[in-house]
Amino acid sequence: MAEEKIVIGAESKYPLDGILSIPNGINGLIPAVVMVHGSGPSNMDEKIGNNYPFKDIAEGLSEKGIAVLRYDKRTFVYGKEMRNDTGISVKEETIEDAILAASFLRNDSRIDANKIFIVGHSLGGMLAPRIDVEGGKFAGIVIMGGSPRKLEEIIMDQNDEVLNSLNRFLKMIARKQIAALSSKFENIYNLSDEVAKSTKVLRKYARAYYFKEMDEHPSTQYLKALDKPVFILQGDQDFQVSVDKDFDGYKRLLGDKPNVTFKLYPNLNHLFMPSVYGEILKAKKEYAVAQRVDQQVIDDISNWIHSV
Repeated sequence: MAEEKIVIGAESKYPLDGILSIPNGINGLIPAVVMVHGSGPSNMDEKIGNNYPFKDIAEGLSEKGIAVLRYDKRTFVYGKEMRNDTGISVKEETIEDAILAASFLRNDSRIDANKIFIVGHSLGGMLAPRIDVEGGKFAGIVIMGGSPRKLEEIIMDQNDEVLNSLNRFLKMIARKQIAALSSKFENIYNLSDEVAKSTKVLRKYARAYYFKEMDEHPSTQYLKALDKPVFILQGDQDFQVSVDKDFDGYKRLLGDKPNVTFKLYPNLNHLFMPSVYGEILKAKKEYAVAQRVDQQVIDDISNWIHSV
C-alpha cells in the first residue's frame, strides 16, 4: 500500500493532518473507509497507551484492497483553543470533520464514490449513524465497541464498576462523588441550552450542553430508520461497554432488521485486541501492553465491505 499525507478541512478554521492509505495494484475504482475516533483527544492512529488501533486497521484493510482515511481529532490538535468554547458538542468535536473526510474521498478520482464506508470506534461508533444522516451519506456503517445508550449512562456504569473494585474506605468516598455526578446528569434535561453551556458536569471542561446536545440526537432514532448495511462488532472482554447492555442492546433494538449484521469476539477488549487484565480498574495497565487489532476483526470488516 501507499500512505499519502493529506489535510482534512484545509480551508476551514481547523485543518487536520491525516493519512490516506491506498492499496497497490488495484484496477478500477477503490472502496474506502473513514475512521472515526472514540472519546477524548486522539491522534490519527487513535493511540491508546502503546496501541495504535486505527493504524492497524488502515494497514490491514489496505492489504485487502480498501483505501482508509484517518486523521487527527480536532480536540487533539486544537484542544486548548476549544476549551473556552462553552458551546462545544459532538458536532464540532467529531461530526463535522468526519463529513469533511467523506467529501475528501468523494473528490478523489481513484475512490468509488458509491462505496465509501464509515468505521466508528466507541463514541465514534455511537455517532456514526448521525454522521451518515447529517452529510456522510455512506454506503454502510461499521460500529466497533459502540452503544445504543446515552453517554452518561455508560460513564455511570464505568464508575460503578470502579466502585465495586475499591476497598471499604475508598468506596465510601467514591460513592459520594458518584452520587453527586449522577445528580448532575439527571438535571441536564431541566437546563436551558444557555444554562447547560455554563454548567460543568465532568472534569474541568466537560459541560452539560455537550451531553444535552448529544442526547437530543439519540443514535437509536437514526439506526431504526436506516435501511443501509450496518455491521456491529464488540469484544466480549470489553470493560468499557457491556455485552448485555450494549452489544445485546443493539440486538434487541435492531435484531429483526435484515440490513444489520452482528459479531461478538471472544477474549477481545475495547481495542479489539486480546484481553490482558479484563478490569476497568486496570485499563491503563491493559493498554500499556503493546498489541495489534485481531486479524479476524480486520478480515471480517474487509469481507463485509466487499460484500456490500
